[in-house]
Amino acid sequence: MFDTNLLFDRFEFWCKKLRVSPYWDIKLEYVEDLDWRKTGDIKIDCDDRKAILFLNTLNPKQENLEEVIVHELFHLKMYPLDQVTESLITANFKEGTPAYEFAYGQFFSTLEQTVEELTKCYLHEFGENKNLSFGRCKNQKSYNELFDGLKNIT
Repeated sequence: MFDTNLLFDRFEFWCKKLRVSPYWDIKLEYVEDLDWRKTGDIKIDCDDRKAILFLNTLNPKQENLEEVIVHELFHLKMYPLDQVTESLITANFKEGTPAYEFAYGQFFSTLEQTVEELTKCYLHEFGENKNLSFGRCKNQKSYNELFDGLKNIT
């Protein structure tokens, strides 16, 4: 189990460090549902400048919940760019077409990579727990498995 007081302190620290507070009304909620598959999530209401950051404290996939807090707050910071880009994709490509699927997939992949890279940089510089989570790596193929089934080109 995680120390929720410590998590809340880190949440407040990061809200100030990333200039989320006092510009946004944001709260932290803990999810204790075995069926919830995410470690963190954020729900955003731009019109009212409110957000809720959800943390899975029961069965998180990541080891460092401070890292998850920073990651989700960066999604909030990048939300306007996220929405503009998504709108451009939906306005210019017909849903279900290969072009749409490519643009949408590339956008979300790049968004996640960018948010994660910013998270790593800020966590390294200002984090209390600088240890990165490697939980997602455990479900990935090993280096050798990536080559299984490839044809020998020699």
